[in-house]
Amino acid sequence: MVVDVVQAVESDGPEILALRHAAEDWLAERGIIQWRPREVSVEQVGEQISRGEFFVARDRAQSRIVGALRLIWSDPVVWPDSNEPAGYVHGLVIDREFSGTSLGERLLVWAHRRSAEEGAQYLRLDCVETNVRLRRYYRDAGFAEVGRRDFGDVVYNGWFSVVLFERSLA
Repeated sequence: MVVDVVQAVESDGPEILALRHAAEDWLAERGIIQWRPREVSVEQVGEQISRGEFFVARDRAQSRIVGALRLIWSDPVVWPDSNEPAGYVHGLVIDREFSGTSLGERLLVWAHRRSAEEGAQYLRLDCVETNVRLRRYYRDAGFAEVGRRDFGDVVYNGWFSVVLFERSLA
């Protein structure tokens, strides 16, 4: 499968959200805590797209979105004490139909390259502490666990405590 990773446009919002909803349902069916079903609205996705944060992987043959991620340049909520130039990945999602095709890894490689082009020293991301499979996935993709961000007993805006990962771009 050949995909092009491009900046999302406003009309991509519903399709990105549909991918997210499918992933939320898949996770919930398996009892995996990562995202709360329907915690993100189409308006939020639209705002993130308008800020230039969302990128989509579009299947060249079918011209449909098969993956997406947000790439931002600061993340004071999750990484409050970080001042080094870094790219931060959020909301990485792929169409479940393409599970096992390395599409997620390809999107992370793209984010790595894009962050390096922007002068970042690190590519960073996080995941819920209890999501053991995703933690292993990120380690296998070359990320190191470098800490955790505890939001306390009260969930912060729907967020659970997370493990912080980074990968040097040097």
